Amino acid sequence: MAELPFTLDQLRILRAIEREGSFKKAADSLYVTQPAVSLQIQNLEKQLEVVLFDRGGRRAQLTEAGKVLLTYCERILSQCQEACRAIEDLHELKGGSLVVGASQTTGTYLMPRMIGLFRQKYPDVSVQLQVHSTRRTGWSVANGQIDLAIIGGELPAELNELLKVVPYASDEVALVLPKKHPLARLNELTKEDLYRLGFVSLDTQSTTRKMVDQLLQESGLDVQRLRIEMELNSLEAIKNAVQAGLGAAFLPVVSIERELNAGTVHRPVIADLQVSRQLKLITHPARYCSRAAEAFREDVLPVFASTDSPLRKTKGYSNDLSELT
Repeated sequence: MAELPFTLDQLRILRAIEREGSFKKAADSLYVTQPAVSLQIQNLEKQLEVVLFDRGGRRAQLTEAGKVLLTYCERILSQCQEACRAIEDLHELKGGSLVVGASQTTGTYLMPRMIGLFRQKYPDVSVQLQVHSTRRTGWSVANGQIDLAIIGGELPAELNELLKVVPYASDEVALVLPKKHPLARLNELTKEDLYRLGFVSLDTQSTTRKMVDQLLQESGLDVQRLRIEMELNSLEAIKNAVQAGLGAAFLPVVSIERELNAGTVHRPVIADLQVSRQLKLITHPARYCSRAAEAFREDVLPVFASTDSPLRKTKGYSNDLSELT
């Protein structure tokens, strides 16, 4: 077999330049000098007899040949990472790494607790959490950059066909009121009561806002009649606003568990209205599943879909690993 016209280091450099947008930033990210990066790319272009980058603009742009090589580069480097993890698994979780992903709300309020439990059981395993949009998280699982992820939104159709998507748990969306609100003395409200409230909400471009509005609409509530008096850009800001008496809000229960336990907000029941979103576990069935990922699914996920958790186990979720791979 003829000698390959590139090295793994050259592929890593190619990927870094494309991600960082310049030779200098790529060199900084790889902790090497810019001349060393330039020399490696020059050698690679000479070996392949093609030009990989258009160097005329302010940002390093891949040529058509560069884009083709990058596609294979991602797959080759991903396979190398899988090979390293397979070798690490021989040490029986006395080392190794795990990369988990989540969409925004789940990644902020649920995943850190899951990782904490995992680290108690397996302190020698390095864990990395990546929190992005559902779409970006899905593509990271597809590309092998994330071992497994929990999402609350809908994946693009092409990812649904590629990934294994398993219903995991239901996270209820609850109404919360300030403790001193006149209706806070009631444990149950009607839908008509909601139209008389002033609400604090995320802005209309937020994916979480769109998700909550859609769930409320599907549950028979006319969201156009809800009086939104204030829009903020984070769930934490909304919780603080509710506690300060600035209005009511609909929030995922997983995000307000601490406030409910502390009694700093009031959560009434709404007659004939129960709103929940489905959380899903996503994995790539064709990729290597590390022992660390298996341990996370077997020892951690069932705990957070139990009766002691704010989440409710979804019908169809199984602790049997054969159902998840």
